[in-house]
Amino acid sequence: MTPALIGPEAEAQLDWIGLTEAFRAGHRLPRAEVADSFLYRGADTLLTRSALIDGLGMLVKAATIVPGNAPDLGTVNGGVMLMEDRTGVLSAVLDFALVTKWKTAGDSLLAARLLARPEAREILICGAGKVAASMIEAYRAAFPAARFTIWNRSQAGAEALAAATGARVERDLETALGQAEIVAGTTMAKDPWLRGDWLQPGTHIDLIGAFRPDMREADDATLRRARLFCDSRATVLHHIGEFRDPLARGVIAETDVVADFYDIAAGLFRRNSAEEITLCKNGGGAHLDLMTANFIRKCWQARPV
Repeated sequence: MTPALIGPEAEAQLDWIGLTEAFRAGHRLPRAEVADSFLYRGADTLLTRSALIDGLGMLVKAATIVPGNAPDLGTVNGGVMLMEDRTGVLSAVLDFALVTKWKTAGDSLLAARLLARPEAREILICGAGKVAASMIEAYRAAFPAARFTIWNRSQAGAEALAAATGARVERDLETALGQAEIVAGTTMAKDPWLRGDWLQPGTHIDLIGAFRPDMREADDATLRRARLFCDSRATVLHHIGEFRDPLARGVIAETDVVADFYDIAAGLFRRNSAEEITLCKNGGGAHLDLMTANFIRKCWQARPV
């Protein structure tokens, strides 16, 4: 079998709601086996993420981080290989950026579909990079009447994203958080900027940016006020500073994390009242790359030719 080569042009065949339904289906299968490996050459890194889900398939995602690259090459590159479930035969090689974009935004979109109030209209995007732009695109699929506000430490970045997406800019974070019904954190902050005292009842928070033990977007007050969720306990609780740091200091306990995506089928991943604040930490993981790559391949194969 000749593997399919799936590039960025496949994006025209994709839809965000379909991807979230693929995530739901993937989490009804046996729990994923995942592993990461790192190789270093000075400042350069080769990160390999692997996943196997019985009944779905296997995936290897290789990411190269080369800080010395010219701007036109970008710092982060890579590739994704998707293998058939029973035979292990290579079925597709997919564009790295395409899989990463849809996995990351689709992850938090699923959380918002389950946890945000359906009537939510005011969405605050914190940050102004590529992930922020993809979250606006994703949220619009589930909240088509939403109004978007952007807050970013760089005013120029916020204004550029607002001009590209039709959003508005708010310079004052306290004002922005006080008005928001859904908040997406897409920053790479090490020190929390999201203040729990500034949140209104009923807000849903998607935290996306932090991915290392020394990174956090939300302060302790946010975690104390919110009902806590994550996409995967295994890849979040003791790996990402958002939960790892407050767990270590006794601010929260592991039992305070109500559910992850593997609890959706049991009905545990849900909002209990219109007033409660919900928070979901998006940690990613190769198992979600596998679900995303499989979804992309199916959509690409079903395209009109």
